[in-house]
Amino acid sequence: MKGGQSLPETDQANLARLRSRIEPLRQSLLTHPIYGDLQEPDALRRFMEHHVFAVWDFMSLLKSLQRRLCCGSVPWIPTRLGAASRFVNEIVLGEESDEDGQGGFASHFELYRQAMTRYGANTATVDEFLHLLARGRSVGHALAAARAPAPVRRFVLATFEVIDEGDLHGLASAFTFGREDLLPDVFLRMVERLGERSGGGLDEFNYYLRRHIALDGEQHGPMAARLIAMLCREDESKWREAEEAAAAALQARLDFWNAIHAAIKP
Repeated sequence: MKGGQSLPETDQANLARLRSRIEPLRQSLLTHPIYGDLQEPDALRRFMEHHVFAVWDFMSLLKSLQRRLCCGSVPWIPTRLGAASRFVNEIVLGEESDEDGQGGFASHFELYRQAMTRYGANTATVDEFLHLLARGRSVGHALAAARAPAPVRRFVLATFEVIDEGDLHGLASAFTFGREDLLPDVFLRMVERLGERSGGGLDEFNYYLRRHIALDGEQHGPMAARLIAMLCREDESKWREAEEAAAAALQARLDFWNAIHAAIKP
């Protein structure tokens, strides 16, 4: 089953109700004044230094979904969630090993970090954070020890609360509507403002953004919406919890945007 296939009418109605509930938050994000901040190189660099952590914890959300929907242990045991496994594995394929534009493959996080390096943004904090994680430190400890900005710490820790405590349908809803469904529109606004005035310094960033737009808007977003319908089925309580999880994820992103805006505005 592909993401573009039509859903049953009941699923379509439940998804429409969920989207109606979160639409004010989406609009607040899509019209946020932060996009106007990104006209100047220094502001964009500071934005990237914050936002790279959201790119990283997006992958943590996704891998958490994969771990819960697919068997990740040996010996392998069937999960009986074949369609859900296919959806999440297809998303992982694109996000963790996408074409890098140079004949190879890389995760979207690695593409983002490469774009930061090319544009002169500082990667020292996120690099130290990952170094500490590789040494076995907890996410909270690594954030503090790497001296990640306070808005980054709040946002990432909120994400890991969802990962650690959320029900599967809530986790999938936070991923779909707080990240996957939102990103194409958000990033399109950035692309529209970047133009050609960077002298080629943003070529990698433009490539990263356009890969997100192509995959999230055309493939991953619809696939993730089907996953929500599959997990909630006709259970009204699960649909309500999915609504709450989606709204909470969008509010966390809005709070993050507000904090970055305050940090980088002139």
